[in-house]
Amino acid sequence: MLDTHIIDTGPNPRTTLIVLHGLGADGYDFVPICGELDLSRLGAVRFIFPHAPERPVTLNGGYVMRAWYDILGPYPAPGEDEAGLRASQAAIAGLINAERARGVAAERIVVMGFSQGCAMALMTALRYPERLGGAVGLSGYLPLAAHTAVERAPANAALPLFMAHGTQDTVVVPARGAASRDALRTLGHPVAWHAYPMPHSVCAEEIADLNAWLLTQLA
Repeated sequence: MLDTHIIDTGPNPRTTLIVLHGLGADGYDFVPICGELDLSRLGAVRFIFPHAPERPVTLNGGYVMRAWYDILGPYPAPGEDEAGLRASQAAIAGLINAERARGVAAERIVVMGFSQGCAMALMTALRYPERLGGAVGLSGYLPLAAHTAVERAPANAALPLFMAHGTQDTVVVPARGAASRDALRTLGHPVAWHAYPMPHSVCAEEIADLNAWLLTQLA
């Protein structure tokens, strides 16, 4: 089981957000940002902030850091770390299973991530066997895109998605995020897409748009 930091906004939460950080960060990275969300209309909410395992990252000269999977080279890379992606998918699905065992219904669980975390949120949510509340992908992309159509779980074949990207992003170029959006829409997913004049980061307008989307999805 992944090491996690957990915040409950009240007793007995019946809604859970699993929030996945980006490359080289840790679970604490998005605690302040999630603190800006006002989801009080949903009652108590549990925020789960997992810490990715530490591993050498090829793109960064083999330097060991927290990463959900290896990055083999600059975009377009020579390939994807399929083994790492699938191992992290299984670990994150384990967190969803644990929440369900605690009494949170699958449709009250949203998986959210930034950059590498975005990739994992999309990959995991689409393949989870029970219908989830939605998935949020910030400043990232859809990994193993060619496998998505055949590997999606029927329960999440129309899963609503919130995707956002900075128009000045030089880490995950905007075209890559837009291509992932288009691929997901082609598969039939309702994608709420937002672009902001920012680099590889998060902005206040984005948080407000995400807040409104979450309240609509989980109302």
